[in-house]
Amino acid sequence: MSDEDLWRVLRGIADMPYGAGQIAALEQLLRRVDAADDRHLAFVTRMQATTGYIYGGEPAKSFVTFSWCLSEFDRDPQPYHQRHLHQLLWHFKYMASGLLKFPEVPLDRTYAVLDDMERRYRAGGHSLQAVHKHRFRVAEHVGDVEAAAHWYRLWQTTPRDELSDCAGCDPTSQVSYLADTGRDAEAVALAEPVLAGRLTCTEQPQAILTALLLPYLRTGRAEEARDAHREAYRRLRGNLADLWDIADHVEFCTLTGNEARAVELVERHLDWLDRPPSPAAAMHFAAAASAALRQAGPSTVYRRAAEGRPAAEVSAASLADELAETAAGLAARFDARNGTSQQSEWIARRLAVQASGEHVPLSASVRRRPARPTRPVTDEPGTPASSTERAERVRSGKGERPAVAVPADAGPDDLLDLAEQSWGRHDRATFRAALVAFDDRFGSAELPARTSAHRLALRASERGDEDDIDGAIKLNRAAVELYREAGEEVAAQTVAGRLGVLLTRSDEETEEGLLLAREAAEVLDRLGDAGQRAAGHDRVALALLHRERWADALAALDRVPADAGGDRHLAARIALHRGHLLEQLDRVDEARAAVDEARRIGRDLGVGEVVTGAGLAYARLVDDPADAVAACDEALEAAPADAELPVRVARARALLAAGRAPDAVDDFVEAVTLCVERGAEGDAFLRWELANAYRMVGRLAEAAEVAEEAVLGLDRLGAQAEADRCRHLLAGVYAGLGEIDPALALLEQLASNLDGPDNLPHRAQVLEEAGGILYDADRDAAAGERFAAAAEAYRLGDLPLDELRARRRETYAWLWADDRDAALRAVEVVDGLAAKLAGQADPPVLYELALAAEAGARVLTGADRLDEALGRLTGVPDRLRSIEAFGEAAQVEALIGELLLRLDRPAEAEPLLRRVLGGSPAASRQVRQTAWLLARVLDLLDRPTEAAALRAEHDLDEDD
Repeated sequence: MSDEDLWRVLRGIADMPYGAGQIAALEQLLRRVDAADDRHLAFVTRMQATTGYIYGGEPAKSFVTFSWCLSEFDRDPQPYHQRHLHQLLWHFKYMASGLLKFPEVPLDRTYAVLDDMERRYRAGGHSLQAVHKHRFRVAEHVGDVEAAAHWYRLWQTTPRDELSDCAGCDPTSQVSYLADTGRDAEAVALAEPVLAGRLTCTEQPQAILTALLLPYLRTGRAEEARDAHREAYRRLRGNLADLWDIADHVEFCTLTGNEARAVELVERHLDWLDRPPSPAAAMHFAAAASAALRQAGPSTVYRRAAEGRPAAEVSAASLADELAETAAGLAARFDARNGTSQQSEWIARRLAVQASGEHVPLSASVRRRPARPTRPVTDEPGTPASSTERAERVRSGKGERPAVAVPADAGPDDLLDLAEQSWGRHDRATFRAALVAFDDRFGSAELPARTSAHRLALRASERGDEDDIDGAIKLNRAAVELYREAGEEVAAQTVAGRLGVLLTRSDEETEEGLLLAREAAEVLDRLGDAGQRAAGHDRVALALLHRERWADALAALDRVPADAGGDRHLAARIALHRGHLLEQLDRVDEARAAVDEARRIGRDLGVGEVVTGAGLAYARLVDDPADAVAACDEALEAAPADAELPVRVARARALLAAGRAPDAVDDFVEAVTLCVERGAEGDAFLRWELANAYRMVGRLAEAAEVAEEAVLGLDRLGAQAEADRCRHLLAGVYAGLGEIDPALALLEQLASNLDGPDNLPHRAQVLEEAGGILYDADRDAAAGERFAAAAEAYRLGDLPLDELRARRRETYAWLWADDRDAALRAVEVVDGLAAKLAGQADPPVLYELALAAEAGARVLTGADRLDEALGRLTGVPDRLRSIEAFGEAAQVEALIGELLLRLDRPAEAEPLLRRVLGGSPAASRQVRQTAWLLARVLDLLDRPTEAAALRAEHDLDEDD
C-alpha cells in the first residue's frame, strides 16, 4: 500500500465514529504506517489515535501515543510539527485529566504533566486559563478545598484563549463545582445562556445537561431536570467513554423515585464494567449502580456473559453488594495514591443515595411510579392464596374484608350455593365474600362429605381463576371422589366435566380430559336439568377448543339448546365461545354475529366480564378500525380491573389502525404501566409497539428511549427475532434523530445477526439501509462499501433486480467519494447485471435499467468520456415516461442537454432543455440547473439578450 493510500485510509478513519471500530482501524493503520517508515504519517496517525483513544473509551492507550508524539516533537522538530502544535498542546489537557483517573499512576506524574503544560503554554504566549482549570480539578479530586477554591478563582479570572475548553465544556465544570458547593441557583443561571447558544463540541450539550440534573432538581425545576435527563442520556448511552456521566443518570433516577428505570440503565451498561474506560469511571458507576439495585427490592438483574462468566439472572441484592465492594476498593486505591480520604468519603455518599422528595416521572413508557408487585405469603412458594388464606390475612389485619354482605344466618350449604350461583353470574365479589364467610364460620367444623366436596370444587374454581391449573386439577379430583362417596352423581359429573376441561389445557392428560368431559355430558344428558345439560356440552366444546379441534367443538355447541336451558349467563358464555370457534374457522360474519349476541346479553345482565370479552372479539372481527375502537371503548368501560390490560392493548392497536396514533400512545403507555405494576410478562413486546407509535407521531426521542428498553427486555427473554426487528425500528429512529453512528452500529449488528442463508434478503436490506445513511451523511466511501456488501448478499439470495439497484447506488457513492477507478469498476459490474435483465418489460426492471444507464453516464461524464456517456442515454427518457417516471425522465434529459452542451452541440441541446424547463416544478433545484444550462446554450448560439433574460428570471449569476 502506497503512502498516498495510507493517507487516504487515515482520512477515512477520521470520519469514523469514536469507539472500538475506529480504534481497531487506527491500530491496524499504525502497524502499516510504521512499516512504511513515513515519519510525518506516523506522527499524524498517532495524534489521531490519541483523540480516538480518549473519546473511544480507552484513554490509557492515549498516554503512549501522546508521549511518542511529544518526544518526536522535541527530539527532531520538523515543519509539519508546527502545523499540529495547537493540537499537541490541546492534548496536554487530555493527559492531565486522564492520568488522574488511574490510581496506579502516581500523583507526582500528573503534577509533572501540568508543570510541563504550563511551561509550554507560557513559551508559546498562551493564556494559563486551561492550566489553572486542570490544577483546580486535581485539588478537587484529592479533597483540598482551599486549593480548589484558589485555582477556581484563577481559572475564572484568567483570560480565555484558543487553548481554553469550549463555550460548553468550561461552564460544565463550573456548574459541577457550584453544585458541589451548594450554589445550585448560580449553577442554573450560569448554564442558561450557554444552552441558549450554539454548542458544537463532541461532549455538548450532554455534559452540561448532566451537570445540571441536581441543580435543576434542588431548585424545583423538575420538568427541566426530566428533559435534561432524557436529552443527555440519549446522547451518552452508546459511548463507553461516557460511563462516568451515565452513572450520574443512574443516580438521578434513583433520587427521583424511578427505581425501575435506574435498574434498566444499570442492566443496559452493566457489562461495561468488564471493560471500563478508567478505574475512576468504574468506581463511580459501580457505586451508583449499587445504590440503585438496593432500591430494587427482591428482584433479579440480567448480567451478560463475559470471559469466564456465563450470562445469568443474578440477585439484585447480591450484585449490589458486589458493586459496592468494587467501588469501595477502587476508592481506597485512589486515596492510597492521593494520601487523603476524599474518594472513600465521596463513594460512601454515593452508596447511600435513595429516593428523596417528590417523584419525578422520567419514563416515556411507564406513566406512574409502579408499586412493586408482591406475592402473598403461603405455605408453598408460588402458590396463590385461597380464600381461607385470605380470610386469615383479614383476621390478622393484613387485608380488607370484601365489601359484599352475606346473610348472617346462612348455613354452610347456603353459603356454598350462594358462591356457586355468584360464580355462574360472574359476580366475583359475592363469590369471594360467601367463601370467606363460609371459612370464617365453618372452616374448622365437621361437615358432611357433600358439603366438603362442594367447598373443594369451589376452591378449585378459585385456583383455576388464578391460573394455578395443577392446584385446580388436584382439588377437582378430590371433590369428584367425595361427591361419589356421598352418592351425588350429578354434582360429581359436573365437577368431572370441569376437571376434563382443565386437563385438556395440559399436554400430558389431554385424552383423559376429553373422555371425562364427554362422559360427564352424557351422564348429565340423562340425569341433569336443562341448565346442567347445556353446561355439560359447553364444557365438551371448551375441551375440544383447547385442543384446537374447532369444527368438533362447534358441533358440540350445536347440541346446546338456543336458550341454554334458561340460563342467560350461560347463554352469553356459549355465544362468546361460538364466536371464537367461528373466528378460527374463518366464518367471520357468523363469528361477528355470535359475539355481538354475547355483547348484547352481557349488557342486559350488566356482566362486565362478558361485555369485555365479547367487545375484544368484536374488535378483532370488524373491518372498520373506527368500529374496532368503539368496541374497545365499550369493553374498557365494562372491564374488570384484571381485564384492563388486554383491552388497553387492543384499543391501542385499533387506534393505530384508525390513524389515531397520538391516542394510541396513551393506551400503550397505560398498558406498559399495568404490565410493570402487576409484574406481568410481556412489557418488552408492548414497549416495542409503543416505540413504533411514538415514531409514527414524530416523537422520536421517546421512540428511541422506549425502543432501547424494548431491545434490552427482548434480549433478556431470548426473543432474538423480535429483538432484531426492534433494533431495525430503532436504527430508523436514530437516523431520523440525526444520530448516524448509533444507527449504523445497530444496522451492523443486525447484519451480523442475519448471517444465515435464509436471512440473505434481510441482511442485504440492512446493509443497503446502512449505505443509504452513510451516503446521505456524505460518507461516500463507506457508503460504497456497504452498497457493495448489500449487492453481494442480494446476489447470493438470487435477487438480481435488487442487486442491480445496490450496485447502482454503489456507483454513485464511489463517484461522489472522488474514487474514479472504483466508480468505473462499479459501472462495469452494473453493465453486466443490466445485460442479464435486458428485454424484460416489467416496470420495476425498466426503471432500474434506466437509472443504471444514467449512473453509468454520470461516471463517464466525470471521466471526460462524453460521447460514451451520451450514447448510454439514447431512448432512456422515453422508457422512463412509458412507466410514468416523469421526474426521472426530465432529470436524464437535463443530463443529455448538459452533454450536448459540453460536446459543442448547443442547437440540439436547446429544445431538449426548454422542454425540461417547461415541465419542471417552479422553484425546484431542477429548474435552476436547467435554466443555467439553457442560458449557456443561448450564449453559445450568440443570443445574449435571451440568455440575460433567462438568468434574470431565475436569479442566476453569469459566473455561477
